[in-house]
Amino acid sequence: MEGLHLSEKANHSWTVLEFYSGIGAMRYSLLKSGIPCTVLEAFDINDKANDVYEYNFGHRPYQGNIQTLTASELDKYGASVWLLSPPCQPYTRQGLQKDSSDARAASFLRILELIPHMINAPLVLFVENVVGFETSDTHKQMMDIFAKTGFVWQEYILSPLQFGIPYSRPRYFCLAKREPLSFQNPSCNNQLFWTPCPFQEHEHTCADDDYKSNEQAKNSNLSCQPIENYLETKTYCSNLLERAESDLVGDGCVSPYQVPLSLIERWGSAMDIVYPDSKRCCCFTKSYYRYVKGTGSLLATAQNKPHLKKGEISSLEELGLRYFTPREVANLHSLPKEFQFPQHINLRQQYALLGNSLSVGVVSPLLCYLFQEPS
Repeated sequence: MEGLHLSEKANHSWTVLEFYSGIGAMRYSLLKSGIPCTVLEAFDINDKANDVYEYNFGHRPYQGNIQTLTASELDKYGASVWLLSPPCQPYTRQGLQKDSSDARAASFLRILELIPHMINAPLVLFVENVVGFETSDTHKQMMDIFAKTGFVWQEYILSPLQFGIPYSRPRYFCLAKREPLSFQNPSCNNQLFWTPCPFQEHEHTCADDDYKSNEQAKNSNLSCQPIENYLETKTYCSNLLERAESDLVGDGCVSPYQVPLSLIERWGSAMDIVYPDSKRCCCFTKSYYRYVKGTGSLLATAQNKPHLKKGEISSLEELGLRYFTPREVANLHSLPKEFQFPQHINLRQQYALLGNSLSVGVVSPLLCYLFQEPS
């Protein structure tokens, strides 16, 4: 494959290895991008995630320990593209931030270390992780390997908000190509970008409010779609408290998605509350539905917005607060309508798997840019 250019592959299907495949959001991103490709194998150690992947794609990912893979074994695939979304726990702000000393970082480093020893090393790499990865020791080791093996790269911190999706989920992305392959905008090589992005069509896109001033965030969020566009049905926007008593499921809840009064009384001041017409909601983590504080937004379903007084629980009770459903979280991840969970995956498992997933609405245009031919 030496000397191969993107234009020479125009009539061929790229061959892909998908590491840390999860519930399949990376593969859906590939499908949405329209890039001609064949996924040769997916890899993930999570049994439940593999159940979901298999249910949607008809293929069960390799579930062994990828740290045991050798250069010769990877060579046999002959894959030209590697897509990687390794565990984020070593780098997340809520974690212990053990970085490369965290056991969960080992498999990613092991895969990268095999590249210099391969005969059929990948031509294209795509890496996704949490904000904070870009300052990690793991990142430094990745850059060292890229430099030694002839890769050029571009890095981005992006959120769905920048693509008109009302979902604040900033993530780190690295796009890398092995020379002589090159980017559409080579002047951006070996740099980290926040905004603007060379692959985005519009200059005035939403900025993530975690990284912009209040005024900038307020103005930029005007171009985002309202949350109601991502809700399951209009019924869910009505007050759940008006449901019939026969719908009661315990603890005074009319639905498994209604927030119990006991949680409102305890954590009301810490809740992030949004409305159907809001143009931003917080990132949903894998602990959503198990915990309230810092795990994602709650939706106010009352027909009329009560006048909220800070710290007044009775005002919060009037909002008809509920959790976003798994389907709605999937919508905010831009997962297609055909994506489904198999029946045996329970509600908490669905939220946990979605919390570990990625945004198709961000990754798909990134992949389009990655495979774009230089002008």
